[in-house]
Order: sequence, then structure tokens, then C-alpha cells
Amino acid sequence: MNDILVGKSDQEVWLHAKYANRHGLIAGATGTGKSVSLMLLAEGFSKLGVPVFLADVKGDLAGLSQAGVMSERLQSRLDKLGVEWSPNANPVVFWDIFGKLGHPIRATISEMGPTLLGRLMELNDTQQGVLEVVFRTADDEGLLLLDLKDLRAMLSFASDNAKAISKHYGLVSGASLAAIQRALLSLEESGANHFFGEPALDLVDFMRQDMSGRGIISILAADQLILKPKLYSTFLLWMLSELFENLPEAGDLDKPKLVFFFDEAHLLFDDAPPALVQRIEQVVRLIRSKGVGVFFCSQNPDDVPPAVLGQMANRVQHALRAFTPRDQKAVRAAAETLPPNPKVDVAAAITQLGVGEALVTTLQDGGVPLPVQQTFVASPGCRIGTVSDEERATVRLRSPFGSKYDTLSDRESAFEKLAARQEATAAESEPVVSERGGKAGKAAAEGGGFMSKIRDILLGTRRRQGMLEALAKSAARNAGSQMSRSIMRGVLGGIFKGR
Repeated sequence: MNDILVGKSDQEVWLHAKYANRHGLIAGATGTGKSVSLMLLAEGFSKLGVPVFLADVKGDLAGLSQAGVMSERLQSRLDKLGVEWSPNANPVVFWDIFGKLGHPIRATISEMGPTLLGRLMELNDTQQGVLEVVFRTADDEGLLLLDLKDLRAMLSFASDNAKAISKHYGLVSGASLAAIQRALLSLEESGANHFFGEPALDLVDFMRQDMSGRGIISILAADQLILKPKLYSTFLLWMLSELFENLPEAGDLDKPKLVFFFDEAHLLFDDAPPALVQRIEQVVRLIRSKGVGVFFCSQNPDDVPPAVLGQMANRVQHALRAFTPRDQKAVRAAAETLPPNPKVDVAAAITQLGVGEALVTTLQDGGVPLPVQQTFVASPGCRIGTVSDEERATVRLRSPFGSKYDTLSDRESAFEKLAARQEATAAESEPVVSERGGKAGKAAAEGGGFMSKIRDILLGTRRRQGMLEALAKSAARNAGSQMSRSIMRGVLGGIFKGR
């Protein structure tokens, strides 16, 4: 049975795994139970053998790695649900772009590509075009772009050869290159240098099972990454794009190959240009044929553009608070997008749901949506809360990926090759003897400095001649002075004697 029990209303509400690739949305105000619903679904997929990837924005999803503990509150909830419960620790691997709370996740500059990188650096259309030219030039020159220093070296190369590059690919202005270099510096200061490099992440490692056949839950520590929203959203969009481009067509499966949870989904769409939103819509719509399910998590359904929201067939809507006109609009929008149920006043129920309750609709047999059910959400068997540093370290030690990703590597790429070219050019430009020297220059080069020795001898002879002339002049001056003094003494002596 490939189903996950979401909870109970007047009937049991199940999420059918074969329709999980039709995507889903978990929405609700802060503190209404979104994280618990996410953990319940992630644990359910893992039990079915489906690998899961999710971003842990607040640190509480790490509790999936630890077994839960019975409490009075939990027992009361289980009594209302009328279901069995057992503590359960899930197979978890921790990841962290900064490498502190999990294995480092890296990608190369080339894999990221100019489009996503341009969004990450907030380039305008002109600068984006120049960046695409720089990437094309690197490809034609056979230069690998792996990390930020490779891209910086390539930008310098483009600046030094702007005329030649402009002739082949279009105008590359110095102002645009300078703007990209400044944006690159800002990107590096934001911590992106931790993300770009090798060994690059192999997405196959996100799609594994443990020895018992349970799907591994990959948890990205995003509590610091979320402070850099552009890097966070661009990284997750890159992952989706890579999955879409590299996975083969799978059609409709009994269960998905991977389920991807995108928390704080509004960050993906904030300030995104229309072309990028269109690309996201395309990926979300088509990636289901690759056997991947995508679940967005956000506070309001209207955080997700309508074209993308229309792809979310499985919905878990927690309470919304209608304190402001925007909140009221969000309530109406959420109510209008849920399949109607004559027994439930959706618009009223959304504002009155308690913690752990949700309006749920999932696809049933034949792909027909279940009329929305006011559901008491079930509890996962894992811990609901954070983990200690010691528990996280223990989980990390058990991971099979430490030897593959924990050590940074730096093979020869654009930076090294361009530096070698500059050294070779500098060596060739050093003049041993100028070619304009003709035969004398050639003789000097071949004779091991023979002409130089002759010049030294001539210079020495001239110096000696000068010294002799100076001595002769000095002697003449001395002799003249002495004669003058003798004559003067004789004249003066005669004068005094005459007196």
C-alpha cells in the first residue's frame, strides 16, 4: 500500500504516492503546524522507500533523525485520532552549503550557468548578455569555470581582449565587465565562494535508500542560508533544473523517485523577472514526468504565482489569520482554489482552524481531487523539534558521503590556464638582445657577451685617458702656480731690499 495517512476528519484522509508527482502545497500562518505536516509527509515517503530532500530553515526539521518520545499532549492527540503510534528515527543525511552543520554542497560555475548566476548577482539585461558572452568565450577557449576565481580570471581575460571578443560575439563593454566584477565581489562576500567548487554535488546521492529499503531524507541546513535569500532560492532552483535536465523520462510510477520540499517558497518568486517565473512554471509542470514530486511550503497560497499554484494538486491548508486586507484577500484566494465541499464553509474554516488542523485535499483514484476535508493532522513518529550538536555529529559520522564531499579539491581550470598563458607571454617578451641589433646583436647573443666585453675595455681605456689628462692639467696648474709664486717672491724681495 503506497499511501500516507495525513489525518482524520469524518473519514481517513490519505495521500496516494502515485499522485505525489502532481505536486503539492503546505500553507498556513506561523505556528499553525506547517512544519509538523511537512515532517509527517517526509517520514511517510521515507517509509515507502522514496528519497526526500528538504531545506531546514528554522532547524526544527532535523528532528526527523531522532525518535519521538511519548508525552501527555501527544497521547491526547493520538486518542482523538484513534491511530497507533510508535517512535521512529528516520535515515537522515545532513547537508550545509557552508560545511558547518553537514556535508558541503558545491556546484561549479559552469553547472550553474549564466542565467541563474546573473540572477544571483542581480545583473541587468545588458550585463546578463555580457556574462553569456564570457561563458561562450570560455567554452570556445577550452577553459573550465569551476569556482569564483575562475570566473574572475575569465572576466579579466575578457577585459584585456574586449575588441577581439566583441568582433566575434557582440559588443563587450568595459563598463559592463566592471559591473559584473563588482557584483562578483559582492557575491563572494555573501558566502557564495563556499558553494562554487569541487567536488560538485551528484544529485544521484539525493536519490538513495538505506540498507532496509527506506528512502534517505536529505536535510539542508538553511538557517544561515535563508539570510541570503537570493543564494537560497537560486540554489534550490538550480537543483530543480538539474533534476529536470538530467533525469530520464519515467511516466506515471507507483511512487515518485524523489520528493522535493521547498520551504519559504515565496523567496523563489520575489523580484523574479517574468522569464524566470515562466521557466519555473515549465520545470514544475514537466518534472513530474521525470518521477519527481515538488511540494512548496509558504505562509500564504498567493505567495506562489497562479500558473505555478495551478500545478499543486495535493493541498494541506493550515489556518490563516485575517487581520489585514492582504490577509483577507489571501483567505479568499485560498478558499477559491480548494475543491468545494458542501459540508465545509472553507472561507470561515480557514480562519478558525486550531493548531494541528488543516483543510486537506488530495488526488484520488483516477486523478479526481478529494473534496476539501477539515482534518486533524496525524503525528509523525520522529522528534518534533531540534537536535543537539552531539546528535547531529553522530548522524553525520554515520553518513556514507563524508569521504566524497568533505574535502575541497581544486583541479586545473580557467584561473590556472590563464595564469600560465600570462607567464609564457611575459617570458617571450623579455628581450635578451633586440632583433634590431642586426649582425652585431646576433654576434653578441651568440658570443656570450663578447661585444659587451669590448665595450667595457673601451670604456676603461677612455676612463684611464681621462684620468691622465686630468693629472697633466693638474701638474701644469701646480707648476704654473709654483713659478708664479717664485717670480712674485723675487719681485717682492727686490722691492723690500731696495728700501
